[in-house]
Amino acid sequence: MQKSDFYRGTIHSLASSTIMNLTLKIWRQRNRDDAGKFATYQISNVSPDMSFLEMLDVLNVDLIKKGDEPVAFDHDCREGICGSCGLMVDGRAHGPGRGVATCQVHMRSFRDGDVVVIEPWRAGPFPVIKDLIVDRTSFDRIMQAGGYVSVKTGGAPDGNAIPISKHVSDEAFDAAACIGCGACVAACPNSSAMLFVAAKISHLALLPQGGPERKARALRMVEQMDKEGFGNCSNNYACEAECPKEISVAHIARLNREFLKAKLT
Repeated sequence: MQKSDFYRGTIHSLASSTIMNLTLKIWRQRNRDDAGKFATYQISNVSPDMSFLEMLDVLNVDLIKKGDEPVAFDHDCREGICGSCGLMVDGRAHGPGRGVATCQVHMRSFRDGDVVVIEPWRAGPFPVIKDLIVDRTSFDRIMQAGGYVSVKTGGAPDGNAIPISKHVSDEAFDAAACIGCGACVAACPNSSAMLFVAAKISHLALLPQGGPERKARALRMVEQMDKEGFGNCSNNYACEAECPKEISVAHIARLNREFLKAKLT
């Protein structure tokens, strides 16, 4: 046996050992009026270096080649910034791992032969549009109710001219990191949007630019959240655990304070 043949065989064996075959159980639903059901697919030659969405891309290419309809799923940046990629993977919002969106999950988090269950967000205010895509415009309406400032802040140098302590600016920045993906809602047994609303209110309440609308903002955004049909917070911390930006539930405490102050005054 030639040495080159031995090396080629070794490399082939190593490569083969890293390729996975998976069974995917994916929720398929034609539209919001369809009852929907799970469909089972076999996918092979999955590299552990693939992202979760790349794996779904491979599945869709196979389905299209067979003349079947591809699985509809939402995505944009694929860098954990936009929040549109949110999926329930094996019962967890965004899938395995902590502090990552679905697009940042890699297939090395799974094992060869695994059965992977993929669903859309399960919440009344997030109706399914198709397959794994849900309508999250309820978040947009909450933001329209009060997630804005009327102050003309000017450019970045003008904003930086206002002295703000490091502690406050850091806390405001942590709240502003919310990408509105909806994982907090999907993870909560009550489908509560408190962490999302708290992050948006907390971010602006901490900064002087958010002062003029401070009271009205808390009242209007909470009122709109209730109109949309989101549930109440029961402090089980599932929202914080599954948030891809690891936003603290401490912001919910600030939301409650802001709301009570606005109500009393």
